[in-house]
Amino acid sequence: MSTNEQHTSAQTDPAQPFRLDGLHALVTGGASGIGEATVKELTRAGAFVWIADINHAAAETLAKSVSSAQVLHLDVTSPDSIAAAVAHIGRLDILVNNAGIGHVGSIEATEPEDFDRLLNVNVRAVYLVTRGFLPLLLAAENNSGKTGTIINMASVAGQVGIKQRFAYCTSKGAVIAMTRQLAVEYPKTLRVNAICPGTVETPFVEGYLEKFHKHNKEEMRAELRARQPIGRLGQPEEIASMIRYLASNEAAFITGSLFTIDGGWTAA
Repeated sequence: MSTNEQHTSAQTDPAQPFRLDGLHALVTGGASGIGEATVKELTRAGAFVWIADINHAAAETLAKSVSSAQVLHLDVTSPDSIAAAVAHIGRLDILVNNAGIGHVGSIEATEPEDFDRLLNVNVRAVYLVTRGFLPLLLAAENNSGKTGTIINMASVAGQVGIKQRFAYCTSKGAVIAMTRQLAVEYPKTLRVNAICPGTVETPFVEGYLEKFHKHNKEEMRAELRARQPIGRLGQPEEIASMIRYLASNEAAFITGSLFTIDGGWTAA
């Protein structure tokens, strides 16, 4: 079977669920961790994906390893960078707001500049990117016949209190609120959902361990596993699979929802 025949078969075969053939997606922070896994999963599902990241070299390497992706240099905190990206791509069906940063500290240990930095990247950037690409997403149905989709990366930290995560919990709670507001603001023209992962085995988590627990890294890693009743860290591919589902036709009735993927953390 030729490549074209395989592609056509995937589009029409009901045994091939969660297909995204012909759709255009953009993943912020797409060059590593959950973003990287998402790029791979969405291209596997048939989508064309823009890998939006400030790490151009890593994004280029990833783009060469998948079937249908291009690199888009994007600073999610810069309105000018976002405007240039919008003008460059011209069309968008799926936006994955994945880029984010972390911080460790109670309110007493969180300096105003720390708090501002978290809100700038984790909250204001989601607003800026979504607002910038909104016209393209609202026009998605004209291009593909499918409603534009936004998937925001929130966290269990936006649902429960976590010690020493004052700024991070605050920022992810805001992402959840934005998700719900957008869903009710555009109920017929957009689908907007959020994923709330627990602790996932990514460079993000490794960086946290290296920065804050260099002297007891393995002990802290064991604690991170233990707080999730399933007894392990999540894998980026597990989050990416949910993103693929939420972007697909099979999720057409889902909007304004939170999908917690946390190994039982919030149930315990």
